[in-house]
Amino acid sequence: MTERLLFLTGHLAEPRLRRILQALGETPFAWDIVDIGVQVAALMTEAIILRRLPRPVQATRVIFPGRAGIDPARLTAEFGVKFERGPDELADLPAYLGRDGAPLDLSKHDVRIFAEIVDAPLLPWDRLLARAKTLRAQGADIIDIGCRPGTPFDHLETTVTGLRDAGFRVSVDSGNRDELRRGALAGADFLLSLTEETLDVVDGTAAIPVLVPAKQGDLDSLIRAAEMARTRDLPCMLDPILDPIHFGFTASLMRYATLRARLPDAEILMGTGNLTELTDADSSGVTAILMGICSELAIRNVLVVQVSKHTRETVAEHDFARRMMFAARANTDLPRGYGASLLQAHDRKPFVQTANDLVVQAQAVRDPNYRIATAEDGIHVFNNAIHEIGREAMALFPTLDVATDGAHAFYLGTELMKAETAFALGKRYVQDTPLDWGCAVPRAKAEPTRLAEAGHTLRSKPGRTR
Repeated sequence: MTERLLFLTGHLAEPRLRRILQALGETPFAWDIVDIGVQVAALMTEAIILRRLPRPVQATRVIFPGRAGIDPARLTAEFGVKFERGPDELADLPAYLGRDGAPLDLSKHDVRIFAEIVDAPLLPWDRLLARAKTLRAQGADIIDIGCRPGTPFDHLETTVTGLRDAGFRVSVDSGNRDELRRGALAGADFLLSLTEETLDVVDGTAAIPVLVPAKQGDLDSLIRAAEMARTRDLPCMLDPILDPIHFGFTASLMRYATLRARLPDAEILMGTGNLTELTDADSSGVTAILMGICSELAIRNVLVVQVSKHTRETVAEHDFARRMMFAARANTDLPRGYGASLLQAHDRKPFVQTANDLVVQAQAVRDPNYRIATAEDGIHVFNNAIHEIGREAMALFPTLDVATDGAHAFYLGTELMKAETAFALGKRYVQDTPLDWGCAVPRAKAEPTRLAEAGHTLRSKPGRTR
């Protein structure tokens, strides 16, 4: 007889739950879903289920969300069908059911990234081109040529044409009317920082103006500029300007919302650098919040600056965030469970095994090779002779019998220090595997060749046995 599973959920999670189950394809069980009538699935209670779940229950097992405060034993007794707690996260449901789900689709987005080269006037052509290629590899769609006040830019035209000849789309950003006009005539695709007073700079060119308020915070002037562009049949983008924290940040956010309400169909651009560059916080979290705002307000263009050392991968962070937000919005879902590229310092599930799991595993070891793992109680090191648990690499090292084996000692030292770092931060540690820092540290396409079996000591090198 085919097993039949019944999944209880709420309004918000039902569409994604259905897609996940459908993505499993043919299964050894039949399944059905009941929306129990709450917004958030985790807020369902035993009383709600008792009132709303039709009887008799047509299932052999009923699975409810892991975070719901429900006693499965009481419901099992009441309905005569086994109730069981599922995983906390829908993303973990395929694994809970013993199946791999369909891979996450993060191929789509609807936000263009303008990546600014802020020191373009000072760079020789070869370095500027290399910078542009790097930014494109990180996710940039348009290379923004930033002009500098008081710095001559005699090679602006050749920079624009050179980038376009190399296959780039180009924008020019300047507060100097003459530089903007030169950029437009050279073939720039977009001109940034135009106002109602300088909109005519694009006349006779194909450049799309990105309009800003004539004075800081003057939303009315921006809307007037948009109306001028409309009457001239000019496509344009509008940028109310995002201000730094303590210098108008909250009010500037409200301007974006007001602009969207007043002009529902407008193309809007948000420059994120005043937050990512001017806040001493990891840029990944700042980027996630800003891209979430862009997703809610249908802001489909962002200008990204990557200057400070702590924002050195922020273009890549914006690229991942736009894909994550697009997928979550399409699924009517929270931006959770769509990959860990922005979870750089901490992982949501750092420990793949419990302390008891590791005790059982250690008891089964029959060889002297050291295994290293982490659990909630600390770093575990074990082989057929020892099983030590600690929180610091140096405290564990004296118990290891490697005093006469320098290569093995070096290997264990590096692995234990990696495990200590992972444990301290709450990151996932897997022996012989680099820690995953998400977008913060780009992973090499091919990892260095290393022995996969327990106890290996050296990277492979020409002429060296392993």
